[in-house]
Amino acid sequence: MSESQRDAAREASNPGGSPSADDLVLHHYSSSPFAEKARLMLGLKGLAWHSVTVPMVLPKPDVVALTGGYRRTPFLQLGADIYCDTALIAEVLEGRRPTPSLFPAAVAGHARTLAQWADTDLFWTALPYAMQPAGATALFAGAPPDMLKIFVADRKAMSEGMPQVRGVDAGAALTQYLEWLSGMLSDGRPWLLGGETSIADLSVYHPLWFVTRTGPLAEIFQPHEALRAWMARVAAIGHGERAGKLDGAGAIALAKASTPRPALVEEGLGFAAGDAVTVTPYDYARDAVAGELVGLSCRTVTLAREDERAGRVHVHFPRIRYTLKRA
Repeated sequence: MSESQRDAAREASNPGGSPSADDLVLHHYSSSPFAEKARLMLGLKGLAWHSVTVPMVLPKPDVVALTGGYRRTPFLQLGADIYCDTALIAEVLEGRRPTPSLFPAAVAGHARTLAQWADTDLFWTALPYAMQPAGATALFAGAPPDMLKIFVADRKAMSEGMPQVRGVDAGAALTQYLEWLSGMLSDGRPWLLGGETSIADLSVYHPLWFVTRTGPLAEIFQPHEALRAWMARVAAIGHGERAGKLDGAGAIALAKASTPRPALVEEGLGFAAGDAVTVTPYDYARDAVAGELVGLSCRTVTLAREDERAGRVHVHFPRIRYTLKRA
């Protein structure tokens, strides 16, 4: 049984009730590395959540109705509030359940810095390494014949303008990165930053988890016993409690029946409440989301949007690695 089939079986056996505006709804698909990071965050927190499976590739009409065009996976929904990017999802979950913390006080700065490196440099090294022919064949085993071609075309458009790393170069870099990470664990510590799990562990894990699925290419982990043992500990955290499953239409109906949470535009940051603005990721999937500015700080930005299907929604983004402009 494939992982997606196991996910479907779990959700069918535990359909749950309809979520309320206070329930966590994760929009994801089973093989997404960043979605695996989000699922592990929910697991570490011991939180219950509802699942919406989104398409791997465009078109994504239900996603666009909620996000306004942001197409990355995953995103988190609480009623009419949509939280984009796993960096922001981590903050939302930390607020929902502060312990155990994703950002233990003694290592919080280290954890955030290592997590950002993992979500950028490590991820964009692991991905081209994994998508070499042998890895892609393993990743798409059992999929429809054209799925790999469609996926590659979609991701090529998604990463247009980014420097392209060849598989052989990615392999050389990944070999070094695994040595660095193994060195961090060489003193016998259970987690990357010591005795407590942190966002650093979950962020470093998800690109490596993707590589473990690549058949013969996963042999790159063989020399790293301590790292493999650490990965097993991260995997054992699990995904929390799947309280039920929604389809896209159900998630949109939930948004339309809900009222967005209040937001605040702080002064002195160059924008005013009510400004017509766009928010755009500045590395990949650079699809601009347009709306009315209703929330802004040095940490987050929130746009209000009106959608024919979803009603009024607030779409939230982190400020790091996103560009805010007047429309």
